[in-house]
Amino acid sequence: MTAPDPRRDPRAFLRHLFDVAVQRAQPLHTLGAHLPPPPRGRTLVLGAGKAGGAMAQAVEALWPADAPLSGLVVTRYGHVPPRPAGLPRRIEVVEAAHPVPDAAGLQAAQRILALAGGLTADDLVLCLISGGGSALLTLPAEGLTLDDMQRINRGLLESGAHIGEMNCVRKHLSRIQGGRLAAACAPARVVTLAISDVPGDDPATIASGPTVPDATTCAQALALLRRDGIAVPAAIEAALEGGALETPKPGDARFAGHQVALIATPQQSLEAAAAAARALGVEAHILSDELEGESREVGKVHAALARAVARRGQPFARPCVLLSGGETTVTVRPLPAGTARGRGGRAGEFCLGLAQALQGEPGVWALAADTDGIDGMESNAGAVVAPDSLARAAAAGRKLDDHLLRHDAYGYFEALGDLVVTGPTHTNVNDFRAILVL
Repeated sequence: MTAPDPRRDPRAFLRHLFDVAVQRAQPLHTLGAHLPPPPRGRTLVLGAGKAGGAMAQAVEALWPADAPLSGLVVTRYGHVPPRPAGLPRRIEVVEAAHPVPDAAGLQAAQRILALAGGLTADDLVLCLISGGGSALLTLPAEGLTLDDMQRINRGLLESGAHIGEMNCVRKHLSRIQGGRLAAACAPARVVTLAISDVPGDDPATIASGPTVPDATTCAQALALLRRDGIAVPAAIEAALEGGALETPKPGDARFAGHQVALIATPQQSLEAAAAAARALGVEAHILSDELEGESREVGKVHAALARAVARRGQPFARPCVLLSGGETTVTVRPLPAGTARGRGGRAGEFCLGLAQALQGEPGVWALAADTDGIDGMESNAGAVVAPDSLARAAAAGRKLDDHLLRHDAYGYFEALGDLVVTGPTHTNVNDFRAILVL
């Protein structure tokens, strides 16, 4: 297949960069180098996340055929990849809801915690962790119900809190996250293989860190709940105040000898996309792999930089592509009476803010998408912004400000035929953004 010419087909060029970034994060290409040798005892695979199905298949394909292997992994509905012909099934993969947990996720977490019991020092636990595990591996603390956790998760998602804050709360309201899964595996050796979807690549934040010690506290979790106006039962509030729900901390002897390896990160995917752009004659600049903030505002900042490049050749010369990753947020605010909330996720809202600020800047094209293939809860991964996006939208009777008010990026870009639709990619290194300045 011929690589796309960025000048003749900017859309295809940007999609090519996204596809390269996603391919770099596929578990089958990255996991083998981090697998430990088989132990004297049994090998148990436990895991959770949007990449869980692909990670489990990679272990099955790469683990010695004569070495025992079993386990259970939970992933998002529809995120189990097609099974290669002839690959023996040794790890059970189940599906559950994301980003709001459901009963299937609760049952999976109960089963995973039960499997962690009764291990010996001769056993090995391979924990396959990726983004989305916070919701998929839901096991509420005593005194909380699944309904409580669903309500709390919705409140966190709509609060605008960044991922570290959300996961601080989740850890302290869980019986399996915040290091508790690894603690339950003692005295077995635990090797965590993780795909990072968080700014800074902190393993304690990925999927709320079920296998690593947690430095956050009950007091911090309670402060965040109060700040965002998210109510919890009185008994839970008292338990947080008194520290009864504290997580295992760094230095805990139960983590001795445990290992953590990041098998794919946002930076690695951005570097792969940059190399692909340079191979096609376009200089690439990675701004950061850990940008956070309100999605539409981050879009406006990117637009200002793109305009400076387009108009003044500063700080980079044209042609070039600006790459960034991280995890932005969307704060859902009350709407005027009679106004219906739209559809969309972080990537689409970034594109709305970008288009609004670019105002049709000639020669500037962009693509923003979530590397798991799902923008929020929608069927698209993200969207494309072109120099004529605003003009085409106006001709179609679409007002960008109205779509921003209603968080309706999906409706806006669907009308333009500019949604990026990939289906589940079976990996997840979070947001991918590429802005081409010709």
